[in-house]
Formats: sequence, C-alpha cells, structure tokens
Amino acid sequence: MIGMVSAYYEDEPLNQWLDVGIVVYKQDKWHRGIGKLALKQWIDELFENTSLPHIGLTTWSGNYRMIGLAESLELKKEAEIRQVRFWKNQYWDSVKYGVLRSEWIK
Repeated sequence: MIGMVSAYYEDEPLNQWLDVGIVVYKQDKWHRGIGKLALKQWIDELFENTSLPHIGLTTWSGNYRMIGLAESLELKKEAEIRQVRFWKNQYWDSVKYGVLRSEWIK
C-alpha cells in the first residue's frame, strides 16, 4: 500500500462540514504526483457522492508539501490560526484550505 485518503466530518452528527486528508507512507513515493492525483480523485468522488457545497483540508504551516498540494489543486486558503499546533518544541499555525462545489466542478 502506497498511502491512503480520508474524510471526516467536523460537525458530527450534522455531517455537513467535511474535511479530507491524505498520506503517502514512503518517502521514495513522494514528489511523483501520486498525492495530487489521489486527492483530486478523492475530491471528485466526494462531490459526486454527496450534496455538500464545500470540502476542506486542514494542515499546519510546517507541512510545506501539503500546502503546495492544496494550492496546486486550487483550493483556497480560508483561515490561518496562529501558533496553535505544537511539534518538535515549536508552535506552528493551523492552516485551512477549501473548495466550493461550484469552483471544483467546472
């Protein structure tokens, strides 16, 4: 297995606010476009099988690859919550990206 995609509702039990995630496990598989292809197909699938108007993605400011991936798929930066993520003895920002159905399905 190369990796996985995920989706979870931020607002259970309403299930109207969906965030997605992705992980590519092995570093030798990074920088090959696998993550971009998988995330694009996953967002396509989610918009096709839900009636949700928005799909989001949350990461942290030190995750440069995820930020680059979100921006390469033209997700919009919607929020940045400063210094709330703590990793390796340092605070980082939480960064939220999202896309509307009307923007994605053109």
